[in-house]
Amino acid sequence: MRRFAANLVFVGLLSTCVDAFYLPGAAPRDYQAGERVELFVNALTPMIGAADNAKLKSMINYDYYNPAFHFCTPDEGAEKQPESLGSILFGDRIFNSKYDIEMLRNNGTCQALCSTNVPPEDAKFINDRIKEDYALNWLVDGLPAAEMKKDLKSGEVFFDMGFNLGDDEEEYVERPALNNNYDIYIRYHEPRPGVYRVVGVLVWPSSLGGNQDVTTCETSSSALFLNERQETQVRYTYRVFWTESDTPWATRWDNYLHIFDPRIHWFSLINSLAIVVFLCIMVGMIIYRSISRDISRYNAIDLSEDVQEDFGWKLVHGEVFRAPQNPLILSVIVGNGAQLCAMVGVTLLFALLGFLSPSNRGALATVMMICWTFFGSIGGYISSRVYASLGGTNQRKNTFLTATMLPTVVFAIVFLLNFFLLVAGSSGAVPLGTMLFVVILWFGISAPLSSIGAYFGSKHGAVSHPVRVNPIPRQIPPAPKYLRPYWAAILSGILPFGAAFVELYFVLSSLFASRAYYAFGFLALTAGVVSLTTATVTILFTYFQLCAEEYRWHWRAFLTGGGSAFWLLLYGLYYWLSRLSLDSLSSVVLYLGYLLLLVLLDFLITGTIGFLASYWAVRKLYSAIRID
Repeated sequence: MRRFAANLVFVGLLSTCVDAFYLPGAAPRDYQAGERVELFVNALTPMIGAADNAKLKSMINYDYYNPAFHFCTPDEGAEKQPESLGSILFGDRIFNSKYDIEMLRNNGTCQALCSTNVPPEDAKFINDRIKEDYALNWLVDGLPAAEMKKDLKSGEVFFDMGFNLGDDEEEYVERPALNNNYDIYIRYHEPRPGVYRVVGVLVWPSSLGGNQDVTTCETSSSALFLNERQETQVRYTYRVFWTESDTPWATRWDNYLHIFDPRIHWFSLINSLAIVVFLCIMVGMIIYRSISRDISRYNAIDLSEDVQEDFGWKLVHGEVFRAPQNPLILSVIVGNGAQLCAMVGVTLLFALLGFLSPSNRGALATVMMICWTFFGSIGGYISSRVYASLGGTNQRKNTFLTATMLPTVVFAIVFLLNFFLLVAGSSGAVPLGTMLFVVILWFGISAPLSSIGAYFGSKHGAVSHPVRVNPIPRQIPPAPKYLRPYWAAILSGILPFGAAFVELYFVLSSLFASRAYYAFGFLALTAGVVSLTTATVTILFTYFQLCAEEYRWHWRAFLTGGGSAFWLLLYGLYYWLSRLSLDSLSSVVLYLGYLLLLVLLDFLITGTIGFLASYWAVRKLYSAIRID
């Protein structure tokens, strides 16, 4: 027990360390005085406003060089920068820019970028995006341009990625102002004399009205408003301020990866651990007091003549391993769930070890895609063995469905969402070439690996069962209402969801509200607690079902394990009502589509954990008794 407690404390300390440290994803870039510092522009994304009751108003990203914005383009033309697979899938569209920045040069000098005319129809488009709190996203030396903000709860100062396209607060609520001047504060560190490294980028945007023919960066008495009835002239200007910093290059991301109120994370984790300990004690008491007593009675050698007939879970010993309905579908989804479990586990391990550097944009999604692809062998192996254990004989069909069913469903949903993105003119739409590459990964690499895994699974054959199946099925008495499949799934999902709902808020904010999330230590511990809770609760409900002489436990175990997906769906709808204000049909469809994908994947993962845990527990239970 002391060793367990020590290990738990060690893991907790590790989680806090991981949040503040990572292995650099690239070597630092050294600059000389006067050397050009590239500024790249990324897609415009909606963000949650500064007000306490602010909500996210859109789910659509826009290309920076969308003609409707009329931003200044480089003289040589906009050139798309190379990106990783995960970066593209997450909506990054990075281009070069016209900003002329040289290390330690033109400090505080006002520079004109360009002058453009915005027609009325585009003025309305831009004003609507300002009202929806869209943010500009720039990159300088791999660091996102940010606004400096203060956490009101902890008092810590942090960098919030992105900055406002315009201002629609206070006096600008009815008539938004466009930000056309940018004060760029670049923090640099000097590790050696004459060598400089960028360690922070802050941008303070402002709206400068008045005469747009004059180049000025000084704050004016009037803001710049876009006229929706006639053409408006806009002059974009900027200033660069160089600020020396003591922050070394290796820890420059610490200001960006801010954890809002770490006490909430710790409260969630302690609450989850308390739930797990309570469940383990309860299940342990049931096993020790009930099952051990039953096994001792069933295995008694000196049987008296007036011994009563078997009752409870031993009554169904000849039915408990009877093949369920649709064993093929059950084995396929268990195999896919096992593949997803392996993907999540390895991805979290890479994140804990610090290999998913935030400087490598899209690294998390890229690693997940690669793990899913190469863990096809795990899915094929598990599916094949489960199918054989359930009495299945059509191994070829099992192999084919395991390799294709889930990718086909996911691809169909993503394709539909991509269609809505294209209709809305969003830059977040996945390019056709990228979609074809993903298809090649799934069906060109993952499917053959799944077939190889299924081959070895069929070679190992079915899992041996400790008792034989009776030739004639036994009648099943009416079960209590709480043991009916859907009620059991809803009730059993409360505890796993309760162990993760606090952390789930930060994950959803990261996915939908463009909030940086890097607390992988907390996330990994929460995932472990949810897995253990799911397995424990499912074993408990399976035992209750067997005691009620309900031997059709296979599908029920999967549904019971996946019950937390129902609560995830409800929480996603609650998050929509409380944190989102989506006006367009495209945004609503996108949010519900992504939420459906999350619910589906959660159902497969937790359902697989519940099924495999119950399978192990049932085999252990019936192998411990003597059957005459």
